Amino acid sequence: MSTPVQGHRWRNWSGLEEAVPRHVETPTSVDAVVDVVRRTRERGATVKMTGTGHSFTGIAAPEHTLLRPEGLSGILHVDREAMTVTARAGTPLKELNLALEGLGLSLHNMGDIAEQTLAGATSTGTHGTGGTAAGLAAQLAGLELVTGTGEVVRASATENPDVLELARVGLGALGILTSLTFHVEPLFVIEAHEQPMTWDEALGSYDEMVAAAHHVDMYWFPHTDRLMVKQNVRTDLDPGEQEPPSALAAWWEDDFVSNTVFGGLCRVGSLAPGLVPRINRVAGRALSERRYSDLAHRVFVTPRRVRFREMEYAVPREVGLDVLRECRRVIESSDWRIAFPIEIRTAPADDIAMSTAHGRDSFYLAFHVPQDTDHVAYFGGLEPILREAGGRPHWGKVHTRTAADLAPAYARFDDFLALRDRLDPDRLFANAYLRRVLGD
Repeated sequence: MSTPVQGHRWRNWSGLEEAVPRHVETPTSVDAVVDVVRRTRERGATVKMTGTGHSFTGIAAPEHTLLRPEGLSGILHVDREAMTVTARAGTPLKELNLALEGLGLSLHNMGDIAEQTLAGATSTGTHGTGGTAAGLAAQLAGLELVTGTGEVVRASATENPDVLELARVGLGALGILTSLTFHVEPLFVIEAHEQPMTWDEALGSYDEMVAAAHHVDMYWFPHTDRLMVKQNVRTDLDPGEQEPPSALAAWWEDDFVSNTVFGGLCRVGSLAPGLVPRINRVAGRALSERRYSDLAHRVFVTPRRVRFREMEYAVPREVGLDVLRECRRVIESSDWRIAFPIEIRTAPADDIAMSTAHGRDSFYLAFHVPQDTDHVAYFGGLEPILREAGGRPHWGKVHTRTAADLAPAYARFDDFLALRDRLDPDRLFANAYLRRVLGD
């Protein structure tokens, strides 16, 4: 059953997007989703299932009917022979991680935020760094969705494989996801090594680090010569043999310093932009080296309480470092004052049509500003560099691209549009963002 709610205002995490849907429901079953879709189609309106709002774009913004995800949460099935786990699409990633831990299982890879729903994270192409699969969608074995005509479609390698090929990163344009099946692995332990490096040291050894470690993540502090480099290596330790940081050390590094202190410095920088380069230099010098080991999801994920705006692009791996150098040149020749580090990651190529890593190893550059800072000049000044390098923007992060110039960046763009025509002929799942990036 679904319970209608009136007078609801939807707002995403960063505050960049908001909407006032005319109708809000919280479906608790696939049948309830089908019912809402059919009623919406009869009205000639639109419907969106939102996640937790962690996309910076309006990709999930509702125009008429909003479906809340919390009624579709939890694990449905565990297949230890096939090593897959099926969960409801509204399950937050952090809850899946805890449930998998209890089962002695783990995802292969993930990003550093676990607040998103599984549907939202896969549909926008959320990814981590390194591994044999960086994106969550690349770990999908199957999915179930409700189409724009109210049909329930299940897709896997043996059932509707053409849908699975294209819908793993579906942008919310093909249907409402109701469940997702992931390939999983036995629970494993990662050894983390975090250390400060200079610009020349980090870039000079980057290829070597990526070859030696399973997962490498770097953060450059603009207006400085300093980076924080994180190298994560899978170990053969059994769960229970790991040596995590002490509760005090974890609180100090991951919560107090990375959130409380950093948030305070961002507020100072927002009030006095001229101080930002000095603040970044102090922050860069204050970085310390540490090593620890823990369960994979505890290493991958870190708390993020400082709100921000973000643009991220994937450029071909082979030109990534040169693109980073060019971005630094432009930043240093500008009058921008950038308080947030720039994040640098890589991903192996995948075969997902609308994935930013489709068909090529990719180098990711993510640019951030505090939530209350105007991002337009900074993001707009760097986006042409990223676009010229063949960059593909993250679907859930700020960018200005349109269907006309996105189509050449994706070899199967037209195939995706054709599947959209088939599954959502009346555009029940459309909104302003999707009309911009996919066309009408």
